[in-house]
Amino acid sequence: MTALVTLADFAHARAGDKGNILSVVVLPLDAAHYDWLKRELTVERVAEQFASRRPSRVQRYEIDTLQALNFVLDDALEGGVNRSPGLDRHGKSLSYLLLSLRLPAPG
Repeated sequence: MTALVTLADFAHARAGDKGNILSVVVLPLDAAHYDWLKRELTVERVAEQFASRRPSRVQRYEIDTLQALNFVLDDALEGGVNRSPGLDRHGKSLSYLLLSLRLPAPG
């Protein structure tokens, strides 16, 4: 059985919103873990982690020069900040949802 770790133990994230689009950038705490992040932090895993937000599409952009992954989730913000009944459930606070994801430990 593969040991699972919490993403927050190996990375940090910043998020932002624009309309009904959420963007979350994930950066490893240690550059040695960037390849692990690229292998394990897939579009499918991020989509599953945000399933309750019902994004219509999840895209991943690899920014190798910064050792960062940028995930863009369409239609994940209940219509956007001005339309949503949720308080402060957009942008920056949603990075913590991603950081709570459990992944196989780096090998």
